[in-house]
Amino acid sequence: MSVLIETSLGDIVIDLFVDKCPRTTNNFLQHCKNKYYNGCLFHNIHKDFIAQTGDPTGTGTGGRSVYEDRFFVDEIRADLKHDKVGTVGMASAGRDLNASQFYITLRDNLHYLDEKHTIFGEVAEGLETLTRINQAVVDEENRPPQQIIIKQTYVLYPPELADDSIPEGEPKDELEPPLNEQLSSEKEAHSRAVALECIGDIPDADVKPPDNVLFVCQLNPVTEDEDLHVIFSQFGTVVSAEILRDYRTGESLCYAFVEFEKREACEQAYFKMNNALIDDRRICVDFSQSVSKIWKKSY
Repeated sequence: MSVLIETSLGDIVIDLFVDKCPRTTNNFLQHCKNKYYNGCLFHNIHKDFIAQTGDPTGTGTGGRSVYEDRFFVDEIRADLKHDKVGTVGMASAGRDLNASQFYITLRDNLHYLDEKHTIFGEVAEGLETLTRINQAVVDEENRPPQQIIIKQTYVLYPPELADDSIPEGEPKDELEPPLNEQLSSEKEAHSRAVALECIGDIPDADVKPPDNVLFVCQLNPVTEDEDLHVIFSQFGTVVSAEILRDYRTGESLCYAFVEFEKREACEQAYFKMNNALIDDRRICVDFSQSVSKIWKKSY
């Protein structure tokens, strides 16, 4: 499971150690889902050491856990080390005093922090953003005069890809439909397309839907176009991300179309984002069958 953090200096994707630190990662995920971290400052930046955030007050003394008590216990593991840039840990106030604040390491081999703080994740993408944070100018209290903030957080949960392998000893061609059945299906599909062309639903019976557009449904009504643009941009350049809305009320219809510049990026997003969690909703992603853009171009 991963979380995308959009900061004022760029994006960071954090892979979480859910199995090793279930209580800590649950606290972090719930805060991300609830947008608790939105607007939080990176209030403490030590060059070549750590960048600390997660305090809504921006003072370094605030924040609380999602649990009944403000703090929760450590989940320190000897097998998790501060051995590389991008290690993510809880910025606790002491033993078993974890709330919402966390830090990200800015250099390798900070082993004197090992077994003192709960490490619950690592940066998978966005090391260039950490470099920019590390290069920020700070005052004598290690606070950047030009604020660096968390703008948005998104929980991403890509499913495991299905195993398409064919069982040993089972001929592949036995799994394919007979040729006459394929021809019959193709003929039927073409007949339907001709009918749609005749009534003016599509510009041409042989038109094919674009291969660089995804259809996204089951969205949370609070999700915005900009949110989708940021999330899907991790796979390549996004030309447009448009949520369909009721023309009278402007409310989201909970589905959208995301167009990529390249087909390869579209395919990667399809495999990674289907069944992912966005704003606490598990979305469905498929290749778009709409030819509306082609239809508009025909005029």
